[in-house]
Amino acid sequence: MRIPQNFVEELKYRNKIDDVISSYVNLKRTGSNKTGLCPFHSEKTPSFTVFTNTETFHCFGCGAGGDVITFIMRAENLEYTAALEFLAKRAGMEMPVDNEHKSEMLKRSRILEMNKDAAKFFNQMLYSPEAERARAYLEKRKLSSAAVKRFGLGYAPDSFDALRNHMKKLGYGDTELKEAFLCGKSERTGKFFDYFRDRLIFPIIDNFSNVIAFGGRAINDEVKPKYLNTSDTPVFKKSRNLFALNFARSCADEYIILCEGYMDVIAVNMAGFSNAVATLGTALTSEQARIMAKYTKKVVISYDSDDAGQNAAKRAIPLLSEAGIEVSVLKMKDAKDPDEYIKKFGATKFKLLIEGSRGKFDFLCDTVLKKYDISVPDEKVRAAHEICEIIAGFYSDVERSVYISKAAERLSIEEKSIRTDTERIRKKKIREEDGERMRKIISDTSGYTDNINRERVGNTRAAKAEETIIGLILLYPELFSKAVSEEYALCSEDFKTSFGRRIFEALEKLGGKADIGVLAADFSVDEISRITDMQRKRAELTKNDESVLFDSIKALREEKNETSGDELADAMKILQAKKHAK
Repeated sequence: MRIPQNFVEELKYRNKIDDVISSYVNLKRTGSNKTGLCPFHSEKTPSFTVFTNTETFHCFGCGAGGDVITFIMRAENLEYTAALEFLAKRAGMEMPVDNEHKSEMLKRSRILEMNKDAAKFFNQMLYSPEAERARAYLEKRKLSSAAVKRFGLGYAPDSFDALRNHMKKLGYGDTELKEAFLCGKSERTGKFFDYFRDRLIFPIIDNFSNVIAFGGRAINDEVKPKYLNTSDTPVFKKSRNLFALNFARSCADEYIILCEGYMDVIAVNMAGFSNAVATLGTALTSEQARIMAKYTKKVVISYDSDDAGQNAAKRAIPLLSEAGIEVSVLKMKDAKDPDEYIKKFGATKFKLLIEGSRGKFDFLCDTVLKKYDISVPDEKVRAAHEICEIIAGFYSDVERSVYISKAAERLSIEEKSIRTDTERIRKKKIREEDGERMRKIISDTSGYTDNINRERVGNTRAAKAEETIIGLILLYPELFSKAVSEEYALCSEDFKTSFGRRIFEALEKLGGKADIGVLAADFSVDEISRITDMQRKRAELTKNDESVLFDSIKALREEKNETSGDELADAMKILQAKKHAK
């Protein structure tokens, strides 16, 4: 049994797509549609469109698309059933329960329960005799009992099966413990073992107060890796979560402090700054930057003052800037990280440090000037070139103009010279981007980079006909009965690609009454994006009648389906349309 289609339709009716998306994206009306900056990739000009007439969305930049259900799947990193639950709760609706989806719901719920019980176990172990070294470490780092309680810190015993034995007593099995990354399985012996051992444990908590993962710091500094984190699970994606965001999101209006690790976040937090977060054992990702953009317009980067920390800050700046966030960077003297700075100088001075943080250009300019002695002509030229490269990377004309003036002042070079070189570099970048865009369009059109429908290569005419048929049926469901009638007798065997065949078979099961939200139960979010795009492309055309359906079925049944000679012409048309849209 599936989630009934009438429930999905009612759910979507109560969760209008523009209402839901407007809580994630600042939408502006453009004719009958609404546009905004895409929340799924970094961009400077809006390419994300909500089509209110079809209750769908499409990003012309990254290709993401779908309906309100698939939007929530992407935005909240949820599986299909969990997205339905999310929207049902928002609309005050009761979820129907069936065996198939009940199993998926129970799986997520089970992992969250496991994590909750594991967090309790780790916390209890922190006060056991065997955790003496862990408590000594906390004392050395001056972490108070209040900090331990606020963040739910714990200790994983130096044992291969302490957690496993405890969890098995609670009724959990080895396989599910492994799926939650609480246990591992030895390839050599086949035995299960605790994933975290002899580590200080940091629970990672989502915005709904669920423990979704753990980070573990080795008590012995000689143990590598120093930090160990839960890998991706059905309830956790490392690249799409931030440590302590559950605290920071409610007080991030002014700014968010981005730290390098758990200990820094806790130190900053306990000093009175609850708006601190950290990435989870990886460099900052574009997804994490966009998550922060949901809660704030400014991020203060507070990474370690060593070269590694400063290089990480340099890499984070463009990601944050592309997400539309104002960026500044702390300059710490006589301390290697925020934790040490606060312990040495106190919270008041740390606040002054934040207020005096450098803007992103000053920080980037400083990193360049550190490398060169600008009193030496050749080194001054190299420094000027690097700084011009940096300025050329900024999208805003105003930003470039301001930074050109600053660079001229700091380098003692005429502003005109800096401006000329910057614009020359910028034009070169634009040419390279246009060339890359053209190569991508040609490659995409021919199907060589198609990861959704891999059989498109060599079957481009057939694939195009399949997309036309599917787009027509999605747009006008009444055409389905005509397509499968005795006159046309369209069937799944007519489809040359397995992707097209899967869609048609799914439509058959629905009797042609297609709904993107229902299809999302059987297709990935990327596949749904492609299916939605088929509908969108047909909606843009004026001729969508039975004759188009007939011609497409005829083309699909032709024996020859080699790549059409018109593919390059089609690509050129797409590129020209993009240029005119600028």
